[in-house]
Amino acid sequence: MLPGAGLQLSEFTTMRVGGPADLVVTATTRDELADAALAAWADDEWLVLGGGSNVVVADEGFPGTVIHVVTRGITRVEGEGVLLRVEAGEPWDGLVEHAVAEGWSGIEALSGIPGSCGAAPIQNIGAYGQELSDVLVAIEFLDYVTGERERIPADELGLGYRTSVIKQGRQGVVLAIELRLTESAEGVIEYSQLAAALGVESAPIADIRTGVLGLRRAKGMVLTPDDPDSVSCGSFFTNPVVGENFARTLPSETPQWLVDDTAVKLSAAWLIEKAGIGKGFALPGSRVAISSKHTLAITNRGGGTAAEVGELARYIQAMVLARFGVALQAEPVAVGVEL
Repeated sequence: MLPGAGLQLSEFTTMRVGGPADLVVTATTRDELADAALAAWADDEWLVLGGGSNVVVADEGFPGTVIHVVTRGITRVEGEGVLLRVEAGEPWDGLVEHAVAEGWSGIEALSGIPGSCGAAPIQNIGAYGQELSDVLVAIEFLDYVTGERERIPADELGLGYRTSVIKQGRQGVVLAIELRLTESAEGVIEYSQLAAALGVESAPIADIRTGVLGLRRAKGMVLTPDDPDSVSCGSFFTNPVVGENFARTLPSETPQWLVDDTAVKLSAAWLIEKAGIGKGFALPGSRVAISSKHTLAITNRGGGTAAEVGELARYIQAMVLARFGVALQAEPVAVGVEL
């Protein structure tokens, strides 16, 4: 483990905001991660950071221990099918790239999503017709209450749209994840935009990955050094789910997708645009703006602060609420800042 003090957390987050931490401990193995967590839990404040792609940390920093997870490793478990055990600090897109190269299907449409594998089940990441819950078998979890390691099956994690029991409050640290993929170089395309871009409904998983990365880059959703639109948390707001009766009161042109018999999912990007907030919008004097490529992303245009991120997020929420009566929920984890 490598300890450090006074490090700026802006260096650990894709939004490039966040002040200093009292202590940063870098964990490079699963045992180091468990030891670091147990030691940090003796303090009042602790925070786990992997890729830092889904977090906004306050400009004042974090008054406690930050555990930086850089554990690595992808292991195929012997037995029937393709069962993988992946360390929490493994970059998610590195896992997808590896799976596609090996001819293992099931996560190719999740290409380009930033962050670490340990964070993936907390959000139940998803994109272009696939979700982690489709392939997740279990996680190895260090429980905050008991201090014990345990294997939690996926069906006990309460996985839903961008949520899980961990996101809802079960405290602890994901040490590793288990996935079951399919040994096939062909994949089915479940998302209409992707199918239209490729002109087919099924394709080699390598082509699906290429197509997804192209769509994400066009939206500034792949972190790229020469693209200021990619200095973000990705999609900043979740698509709201509302009751079917309420959905009927919205304008007829509002994009809607049935979730079940009583719930409807709306497009957060469409609501933002129709509330009068377009691509590239920024509040006067702010160094934070809506992406010039995609209205669902808030970007740091250089020198922006967490306070400015929060100010723009709250402005967007107020405008959408006033126009449509819909309360947008921020997707990133807020640490010491109001979103």
